[in-house]
Amino acid sequence: MHNNIHNNIFFTNVLRLLDELHMTKQELSERSGVSISFLSDLTTGKANPSLKVMEAIAKALETPLSLLLELTDLDEATLNALVGGKAVSSVPPGYQRVSVILPDYRAFIVKQWAEEARRKLPARRKRPARRKQPG
Repeated sequence: MHNNIHNNIFFTNVLRLLDELHMTKQELSERSGVSISFLSDLTTGKANPSLKVMEAIAKALETPLSLLLELTDLDEATLNALVGGKAVSSVPPGYQRVSVILPDYRAFIVKQWAEEARRKLPARRKRPARRKQPG
């Protein structure tokens, strides 16, 4: 089920970007090398893309793959329903990850804010190293 949520986030982001870029599925197919029939299945939730296919689509959309897999405009209730429980977030409560396009001077300010926020985040717990069992 966990893979399903990433596929849903991925294809909703692909659809959003196609709309924002005024790009057709045919154009995306030509740029990515992914067949139009697979893209149609993907955008209706019927396909399970490989990492190689997702990378080709991300490159064709000129968007980092990580953004296509993590950022979403799906609401929390929808995400929770997709995973059949509570969706796992990569940021702690009270924080949000956002993606925006800004002029250089504003981006500089936002990067400063991001660094300040990272310093305030609780340290992630490191897993203890596994010891080899004598064998």
